[in-house]
Amino acid sequence: MDAREWLGLQPTHNPNRWFLPVVPGISTGGGFLFGGCGLGAAISALEGTTGRPVVWATAQYLSFARPPSILDIDVTIAVSGRQTTQARAVGHVGGDEILTVNAALGRRTFPESGQYAQRPDVPPPDACPVRESRWNTGDSILNRLDQRWALTATPMEGTATAEAPGRCAVWTRMPDLLGVSAPALAVLGDYVPLGLGVTTSSEITSNSLDNTLRVVQVVETEWVLVDIRVDAIHDGFGHGIVHLWAEDGTLMATASQSALVRLWKGPGSGYRPATPSGDDTTTTEETDG
Repeated sequence: MDAREWLGLQPTHNPNRWFLPVVPGISTGGGFLFGGCGLGAAISALEGTTGRPVVWATAQYLSFARPPSILDIDVTIAVSGRQTTQARAVGHVGGDEILTVNAALGRRTFPESGQYAQRPDVPPPDACPVRESRWNTGDSILNRLDQRWALTATPMEGTATAEAPGRCAVWTRMPDLLGVSAPALAVLGDYVPLGLGVTTSSEITSNSLDNTLRVVQVVETEWVLVDIRVDAIHDGFGHGIVHLWAEDGTLMATASQSALVRLWKGPGSGYRPATPSGDDTTTTEETDG
């Protein structure tokens, strides 16, 4: 299946309106729409309406959509030129606005290209340990992803060790997906909260305030290396970026986010990889990422 089918996005008779049934399979363990799935659905709607591929899209998350609600997505084309289109998509449940997405779409030819970011040197997916949640997420998006720890802040068998704090990476694949696309990368780009969880010494919960995806080039790959870099945490907010790499080292996209961070007061959830001693007492809630 493609990303649109994976998400469950549906067209209507109106080419500018789409709808997304909010089901547990695209929701967090906390029982609300996973932010990356919301952005991915909006990108798919924008591409479907305009007929052009997304260059960048930025989402502002305003409220929660919980199963079994229906998220209506309305696309507005602000400017459509010969090579690019500027558009926005608004997702709402009834009268409640859930997210707003602004985007640019199109493709241009240019004689030069280059990739200047460097992918971390990590073991291949098959050699990396499985990332498992230590709490019962029930029926959620986590059950539809296969993830392996590739880069960790503390030494762990089968992974590379980050040279600086605030850095981790997980190989991720979506087994039911036939090919990678911008909507799929939007789902995988919503992982700064994971980086926040493994960076802080406190047990935390966090949820995304926004997510911006910038698409470089999409190539065929089974696994995507989600390379997370936390820039800063201050005044209860965390900020970071994600590089999304193909197995062959191609940088497919970057994502950036800010997230609201709170102290976690519930049972353990399993953001952190096990420490070398096997101590798994640290916990964070898997909310929006």
